[in-house]
Amino acid sequence: MYKRCTVACDTHGGVLVCELELPQQATIADALRAARLRLGANVTDWERAPAGIYGQVYPREHVPTDGDRIEVYRPLSVDPRARRRARAAASQPRRRSARR
Repeated sequence: MYKRCTVACDTHGGVLVCELELPQQATIADALRAARLRLGANVTDWERAPAGIYGQVYPREHVPTDGDRIEVYRPLSVDPRARRRARAAASQPRRRSARR
């Protein structure tokens, strides 16, 4: 018996997706090995990049269910909170300090 899973890999060039048919007991690590063969070894850091299902990070020993979307995440280049703070600070008008 087999299950179908999708592996999505976020790269600098966009998201790469492949559909896989895996044995029922296959883990996330097994799915990533199969996706690496299809998408290429240089697409991402297959061994160290965090992976998860539908936005929730799971260990590689986790057994996904039929229809799951396994995602390989890349590190953020900039912290989104720091970016928002910088944008907010730049958009606020400068206040003149009162002279004494």
